[in-house]
Amino acid sequence: MDDFTSLAFDHAPLGIVMTEARVIRSCNRTFGEMTGHDPSGLPGQSFRMFYDSARAFRNIRDIGLHVLRSGAIYSDERLLLHASGRALLVRFRARTLAPDDPLSRLVMTFAALRDDQPDRVLTPRERTVVAGLARGQTSKEIARDLGLSPRTIEDVRARLLRRYEARNAAELLTRLAGPAF
Repeated sequence: MDDFTSLAFDHAPLGIVMTEARVIRSCNRTFGEMTGHDPSGLPGQSFRMFYDSARAFRNIRDIGLHVLRSGAIYSDERLLLHASGRALLVRFRARTLAPDDPLSRLVMTFAALRDDQPDRVLTPRERTVVAGLARGQTSKEIARDLGLSPRTIEDVRARLLRRYEARNAAELLTRLAGPAF
């Protein structure tokens, strides 16, 4: 990379990551800062480190593959695990370099959707439910993915709605994301 390309990559206002088979091959400084990691130590690491459980990492694997196989850009909102252990809500976008095997080479961007706010710390279960809601899943779909009862998911969802004084899932996600500017 020439100096300008390297500067643009490292200082882009988005976290940028390239993976091969879900292993980080390259990432920019912004991604490292966003996730609380030294970016020089991330290449060679599995993306599993950004999920609170092996199950969450497995469950998110196939989401959006049909879009990537078509050559389009996939986008959603999801939770990543910060180095401190807190949840980080991000806008995620991905483009594959190999539509026949989308996860073999993937370029991803991440934009943080909220500042770290101590009163907004979520439990691992709450993070998983919020991530499902951010993907547009119903409580029943989230429950099926996690191997839990829909009632359990409804209970978690109801507690979150009360805690954040939200009337519905969309309002909850907006409150968790915080102000855009």
